[in-house]
Amino acid sequence: MRVIGLMSGTSHDAIDAGAVDLTLDGDSLRLTPLGVISRAYDDDLRTALTKALPPSRTTMADVCRLDTRIGQAFAAAATEADRELCDGRAELVASHGQTVFHWVAEGRVHGTLQIGQAAWIAEATGLPVVADFRPRDVAAGGQGAPLVSLVDQLWLRGRPGTPIALNLGGIANITAPDGTAFDTGPANALIDAAVYELTPQGREQDLTYDKDGEIAARGTVHGDLLARLLAEPYYALPAPKTTGKELFHPAYLRRALEGYEALAPEDVVATLTRLTAVTVADAVRTVKASEVVASGGGIRNPVLMAALRAELGPGVPVRASDELGLASAAKEAYAFAVLGFLTVHGLPGTVAASTGARHASVLGSLTPGRTGLRLPGLTEDARPPRRLVVDGH
Repeated sequence: MRVIGLMSGTSHDAIDAGAVDLTLDGDSLRLTPLGVISRAYDDDLRTALTKALPPSRTTMADVCRLDTRIGQAFAAAATEADRELCDGRAELVASHGQTVFHWVAEGRVHGTLQIGQAAWIAEATGLPVVADFRPRDVAAGGQGAPLVSLVDQLWLRGRPGTPIALNLGGIANITAPDGTAFDTGPANALIDAAVYELTPQGREQDLTYDKDGEIAARGTVHGDLLARLLAEPYYALPAPKTTGKELFHPAYLRRALEGYEALAPEDVVATLTRLTAVTVADAVRTVKASEVVASGGGIRNPVLMAALRAELGPGVPVRASDELGLASAAKEAYAFAVLGFLTVHGLPGTVAASTGARHASVLGSLTPGRTGLRLPGLTEDARPPRRLVVDGH
């Protein structure tokens, strides 16, 4: 089955559309990558989305407009991916949508909201769409994240030692072979906020990230500020746990910098980069990793990756997911394509141990395509796969 996975993460800067061909083969799920396209949100939409995110106040009218406009942007990306990557022969779209709120209180997730109305995608492509993946796990008592943990486990199963999957998006998360999975804290979220709010490039050029780690490379880590940041209670919480920009947002950064206003922006960015490296490394050590397989936008930051390798030491190699056949820029989109495939086959897409749910769940809500509810490739005797095989690796 040819499936298009759509993903926009906590950095909310672009939509990744990854296409794969998936086949159940006994106890294996075979994945053939067909490519990925990435399309940035237009400036007006990204600005409107940023202004609506916590801790800002918004209105239901704004949420409705964003739901529609993001849905239309996802629809355009899916249509382009079908044409360019699938020769117009895609059979299913799996859309993560855009997370705008993750309701966490006292260590428990009570709700989660992803917008980007799936009807626009179904109308534009004519294909059935699986979307709204996270709420079912939350309803089963889970954290609703990290949802890619099942894919990571299937993919890394059989590798020697204790391989750990790491995603460095706006928020960082890890998955271990035993099912342990959790958000470690910010990956790029606070770095991006500092670049945009504190540097001349951010203010004058609308730069929203530290390209190639160039700003951090010019700075010096400030020990006292790093210690203040590391005192954040979230880091000491036990797994499973999840977080997001509801906690790690620009106002959080401004409060953390009180009394440090004289610090050069480069030093702030360098310190936040080290914060990510330290908190990720601390989390990786708790699961006794033998190697780290990393993906996400953060791996394009050489200063961050060097700091992470230094924190972990030579005994725990850090490699990009590209080395194992999944392009780091596409891995999350591919993962949601897998979850959509599992849904239409009636198979669970979660690991209860990873999210803290009472049981594994079949995820998502289905929006029919032009042919109604006739689902391609659905078989009654489908069984949950035990491993994910990437063709060519």
